[in-house]
Amino acid sequence: METQVLDGQALAQKIRGELASEVDSLVASGHRPPCLSVVLVGDDPASRSYIKGKQRACGRVGMDSIERLLPATTSEKELLHLLSELNADDGIDGILVQLPLPEAISASRVAAAIDPAKDADALHPITAGRLLAGTAELISCTPLGILAALDHHGIQMEGQNAVVIGRSQIVGKPISLLLQQRNATVTMCHSRTRDLPAVCREADILVAAVGQPRMVQADWIKPGAAVMDVGVTEVDGKLVGDVDFEGADGIAGLITPSRRGIGPLTITMLLRNTLHAYRSRKNV
Repeated sequence: METQVLDGQALAQKIRGELASEVDSLVASGHRPPCLSVVLVGDDPASRSYIKGKQRACGRVGMDSIERLLPATTSEKELLHLLSELNADDGIDGILVQLPLPEAISASRVAAAIDPAKDADALHPITAGRLLAGTAELISCTPLGILAALDHHGIQMEGQNAVVIGRSQIVGKPISLLLQQRNATVTMCHSRTRDLPAVCREADILVAAVGQPRMVQADWIKPGAAVMDVGVTEVDGKLVGDVDFEGADGIAGLITPSRRGIGPLTITMLLRNTLHAYRSRKNV
């Protein structure tokens, strides 16, 4: 079997082109560009790199972005005060606090402090509740990227068996809900799941999001399945996913690579959420 490999970078560029056209139309109509504010606490090099990538992406679609860099010694109270200011700033449409945060700061309290109308990363409890109810407008970025990949390749979701490995608030839980909303029959797996390989072999759509390199072996994969590999781990200087990519090649019908896979789509959906928040707030 010939396995299709997602070119996430090419798909991301296509979607960003559509977003850029929307932003151009808004600006041509006399509106200001949408603006994303990204907050980083500390000086983690990987986080700095991620933020720079998000800023470049904003600029390329015509959006504004503001970077707020705070020292690692910043207290939770100080961070919450900054978020209160950003919530009140009418020139800010989307807010993202880069994770991970220092141990002294509660990520859940920080997420709950962001105005749900500006929740570009879709981590606020109200945002999560709206997703559960099927009324969410802002949706977690990586799950949205997964749906975009499946749609792009014409993967049927209705009536299909979907297995999601991982139950995080960022990927596992939201993608399970989104697949249910597309009428897939969804099984969510985790560290206590019995006979995980057997469960995976029933999956027409398999989403791996646990951060365990090459955990999903070739014999776990149903021939022809769409395999969405979200995990990225550095092993011996090389980025690898949760799925044994080489072993899955020739078995899966569609697979996402560790590079140029879901990652570019995640950033693209952050832009989508910021634009959507802007339109909702400004009623344009």
